[in-house]
Amino acid sequence: MNNRQKELLRILLVNEDGTLHIKDLSERLDCAEKTVRNDLDRLQEYLLDFSSASLTRKPGFGISLEIDEEDRSMILRSLLTNEPKTNEERLIEIAYRFLTSNKPITFQYLADQYFVPKTTIKKDMETFTNWLQRYELELVCKQRIGNVIQGLELKKRNALAHLPELTSSIPHVKNYVLDLFLPYEITTVRKVLGEMQDKFSIALTDGAIESLLVHALIMVKRTRQRSPVFVQESEKESALKRIEYQYASWFFEQLESAFRLTFPVEERVYFTWHLISSKRTKEGSEQVLKYDKDAAEIVSAFISKMGKLALFHFEADQILTNGLTVHLHSVINRIKYGFPITNPLLSTIKKMYPYMFNMVMLTLEEIKHTYHLEIPEDEAAYIVLHFQASIERMENTRGSKKKALIVCHMGIGMSHLLEAKIEQQYQEIDILACIGKAEVGEYVRLHQPDFIISTIPLEKINIEHIVISPLFGQEDKKKLSQFVEELKQKHTGLHNQNVLSQFLTEDLLFFHVDQEHRYEVVEMLATALFKKGCVSKEFIHSAVNRERKSATAIGGGIAIPHGNPSMVQRSAIATAIMKEPLEWGNEKVSLVFMLSLAEENHGDIRGVIGEIASLSESPLIVHELTAAENTKMFLRILEENQ
Repeated sequence: MNNRQKELLRILLVNEDGTLHIKDLSERLDCAEKTVRNDLDRLQEYLLDFSSASLTRKPGFGISLEIDEEDRSMILRSLLTNEPKTNEERLIEIAYRFLTSNKPITFQYLADQYFVPKTTIKKDMETFTNWLQRYELELVCKQRIGNVIQGLELKKRNALAHLPELTSSIPHVKNYVLDLFLPYEITTVRKVLGEMQDKFSIALTDGAIESLLVHALIMVKRTRQRSPVFVQESEKESALKRIEYQYASWFFEQLESAFRLTFPVEERVYFTWHLISSKRTKEGSEQVLKYDKDAAEIVSAFISKMGKLALFHFEADQILTNGLTVHLHSVINRIKYGFPITNPLLSTIKKMYPYMFNMVMLTLEEIKHTYHLEIPEDEAAYIVLHFQASIERMENTRGSKKKALIVCHMGIGMSHLLEAKIEQQYQEIDILACIGKAEVGEYVRLHQPDFIISTIPLEKINIEHIVISPLFGQEDKKKLSQFVEELKQKHTGLHNQNVLSQFLTEDLLFFHVDQEHRYEVVEMLATALFKKGCVSKEFIHSAVNRERKSATAIGGGIAIPHGNPSMVQRSAIATAIMKEPLEWGNEKVSLVFMLSLAEENHGDIRGVIGEIASLSESPLIVHELTAAENTKMFLRILEENQ
């Protein structure tokens, strides 16, 4: 039996309300009535092995299953054994049930369904209820009836698309949401998406295609349940003018034929929004660059401000301008249409590029006031990659290199960053191109690279290749060591020693700090810098406001709060050694470095950040530093370990 047939058998086994009708079973199983009848034929064959079982099917009356308790329990145990559910899988399935159900569900019903105590279901629901808040949804209990979710249909669909984020223990490399749909539905929608790309020459990233697949499956599900999204007339008129609406209309014509459904115009508009918001590949960027004037204006202002803050000539990098324009096109529309994202690399990006992350967050504050566009830190982290790639790309000197192909599924910004990092650090590598998985076979045939560096597993590839993280961490460098010689220290100058200690002074080192909140620590350090004449008074507000936007912890018990560099008058680093580890966003922090480096010392920023990053990976040294009783001891420990 397949999963649908097993679910049909389970429904019949636990049914205590008399007969069931084909139509009701069809809706519960989300399939055609003919499919239910065929499945019942299969169940009759299966039940022949149980003498007490009798499946009754009377036209116009209904379907019922008579079976004694011993056989009933045996079959239920068999179904449970064949489909064991982990706690995480159960939680996500329950969430899916609530988000797609128009009827109240009781905790007791769920306990019976999953063969767990009611207290276990209650714990699941606590987790689920808290998670729903980020989508502005509420689980409401109707006494003696059950529980239902209240909120906009658009919010429910956003939550459905992000179900894997409900539990962190399920790896995000697999989209668990797809397991909640039938295989033929997934295959059909994926095929039509591919045909749409080919027909209209739409170049989308692998991640964008996967996202469109999930949202399309949800649209099919909710259309069957007669739960459409609400779209205002003005928004309909605006969408109808977009070229993406033509793509969406063709797409739905194919789905209507395949699923025998009629999709309302609201669904076409909704899918148009998703197409507009989808990430383009490098090849698809021209489609965006031709008409997105709003994004181009914001990018120009963004690059200009970042250049002043980071003292780097970003305007000279046309790759940055184009890549950021394409990326912001998607960001602006995701925000406009209410499609939030969660960046699984946020924490890692903040730790790997803390200075650049801070500069981007400061710039976004000005963008918010000028363009009334508030970009969350999950989106900001991807923007960081564009600027980091620009710096590493523009500092790179090309030489004679091996030919390599990068296969990256994370979009333009991540592809450029990976390309820039590899070319800068490894002189033997010449990156031919950054492409998606679907293009590999044809590209290899035409260009014959020496090897492939991929961020996702590749099948049926007859050329040497390795799989690395798109952020290219330490373990990934080891994997590439057989091809290249590591040159990062030589090129970036991070090998300079004792840079950090040059900016530490006794009057700006504070021991046994005992503040209750990280904002108080930031304000204390910024105020100390102001009193010493190192920064202007506005720096205090800038630093606290920056911290409110996003926690500045970088891991290893260390935080590096920042203020606006333009407000720095004299270089110094104020340091707080906490009496007890303090909550700092999602981490505990014991050591806080507030950086305020003037323009004349801007060249030392990388060295300082490099040394602090090195400390964050050395917990024993951090422990020694936080145990220091005075400035002399603190500086001695620091210098001995540099």
